[in-house]
Amino acid sequence: MEKYKNKYRVKSARATWANYDENGFYFITICSIGHQNLFGEIQKDEMILSKIGEIVSEEWYKSFEIRSELFCEAFVVMPNHIHGILRILQNEKTHRRASLQKEIGVAYRAPKSISSFVAGFKSSATKKINRHRNSFGLAVWQTRFHDHIIRNPEELHRIKNYILENPKRWNKDKFYTP
Repeated sequence: MEKYKNKYRVKSARATWANYDENGFYFITICSIGHQNLFGEIQKDEMILSKIGEIVSEEWYKSFEIRSELFCEAFVVMPNHIHGILRILQNEKTHRRASLQKEIGVAYRAPKSISSFVAGFKSSATKKINRHRNSFGLAVWQTRFHDHIIRNPEELHRIKNYILENPKRWNKDKFYTP
């Protein structure tokens, strides 16, 4: 196991052959801390957002207004996690400039990348959620997130359906907690 700043660090699950800032489709899942049902509940196969869930949804969509290279293909808020398909579509000039800025380092996030997007989203959502809860410094999210590079149109279609149908299958979901 590697050390960073003299602490053991879990090795990244990211594909070493991918940049995560290249044009394409990415499926991501972000879980609440301890899989707590913070974002709402499923009633009659539909997600009913709590105030915290509304903040998560608002911040998710706001992220795409300020990031011209990112597009949301599908998204769902579940009681204790979110799923989304992001599309990166950078023009050649922007992508070349971002690629030139890459640095080597354990904690480095390439600009205009999936990691950079997730960090910004989690940060802005957490600030607004904690303001709503009137308790600053409380964790909302698990430290890591799951990602998957979508490689073809069939996979995109399958994952998009999975996301949209997720509330109907909540009691069979691996993150399900009653």
